[in-house]
Amino acid sequence: MEKAIKELRLILTVENLDELISFYRDTVGLETSKEWHEDAGNGIILDAGRASLELIDAKHAARIDQIEVGSRVSGPVRLALRVSEPVATATEKLIDGGATSVAPPTTAPWSEVSRVKAPDGMQITLFATSTLAD
Repeated sequence: MEKAIKELRLILTVENLDELISFYRDTVGLETSKEWHEDAGNGIILDAGRASLELIDAKHAARIDQIEVGSRVSGPVRLALRVSEPVATATEKLIDGGATSVAPPTTAPWSEVSRVKAPDGMQITLFATSTLAD
């Protein structure tokens, strides 16, 4: 049976588009899929590889924050990026590129993880091991 949904795209509306393009494309390493500059507005689509939608309740969100950060800090949306390099290396790269550390690398029951905050305030969990079937 063919899957009904072919792609998940998360769309962020931001005030500082150029700064965030630089952060997500040049620092995080997402590749440009499409970019446009029009009188009606500007935008970019960055390829983030495989996507999934994780739905959790507030109790589980608090547990994740406790494990990854030590206290409840994330909002209703948090990005999680599986990285190909060691989590500590990826964390330092993002901090050098303008992110701020929320919590240093640690070992969670599901993966090595760290948490940073992007220049737009979005919290990002970096992780090494996916729970998705390849």
